[in-house]
Formats: sequence, structure tokens, C-alpha cells
Amino acid sequence: MEGIKELVDYGIIGVLVFMSVVSVAIAIERWLFLRSVRIKEFRTKQELEVALTKSLHIIATVGSNAPYVGLLGTVLGIMLTFYTIGSQGFVNTKEIMVGLALALKATAVGLLVAIPSVVFYNLLLRKVKVLLALWEAENGRERV
Repeated sequence: MEGIKELVDYGIIGVLVFMSVVSVAIAIERWLFLRSVRIKEFRTKQELEVALTKSLHIIATVGSNAPYVGLLGTVLGIMLTFYTIGSQGFVNTKEIMVGLALALKATAVGLLVAIPSVVFYNLLLRKVKVLLALWEAENGRERV
């Protein structure tokens, strides 16, 4: 039973760490790209928008799903705690509290992954909107 508990705990935390690394890596890459993009090189707004928003959906997906992955870890941890209580036939308050605290750790880590991902997504999306507005302003002046 202890092996299953560790597998659930470290498996969920591992998935969340992986999600976090992916989100941060994409956010850094996108930020560097958005800082260096030359909007005059794009002929249409659609071309520019496709280039600017590339991979942003992954950051949004991590931000929206990390809490659920953490919650899954919490639910599995609580189920294992209850199973242990039921199979031992007695209630040891210390074991229950430690089991529940460890289970809640997964939700906390899920939130720690989700919050920065949502912030990164919103910051990058704002930069995309600014660049698109600048492209429109630049091309609007040429037509007049």
C-alpha cells in the first residue's frame, strides 16, 4: 500500500512539474519571439496573428488543467487514506492527518502550476493584441 501511495503522490507531482516546465519554456520562447517580431514583415493580419499566437493554447491548457490534475492527486490520496483506515480496522488520528495533508499537497502544487501559467498566458495575449493593433495602425496609414 505504501508503494501505491508514493506512486500516486510522486506520479501526480511529476506530471505537474512536467506541465510547469512546458508552460514556462513556451512562455519564455513566446516572450522572446514577441519582443523581436517585426510586424512590417507580415503581409496580412492573419499571418501575423498565426505567428504571434503559436503555442499559446498550450500555456492556457496547462493553466486551466493543472488544478484538476492536482485535485485528482488529492482524491486518490484521500481514497488511499480511507482504504488504509478501513483495512486496518482502527482509527489512528496521526496516520489520517498525515495522509490527508499529503493528499492536499497535490492540489497545492496544481495551483502553484496553474496560477503562473494563467498569468503568463494573459501577459502574452496582451502583447499579441498590442502587436496586432500596431499592425492595423501601420497598414491603415499606408492606405490613406
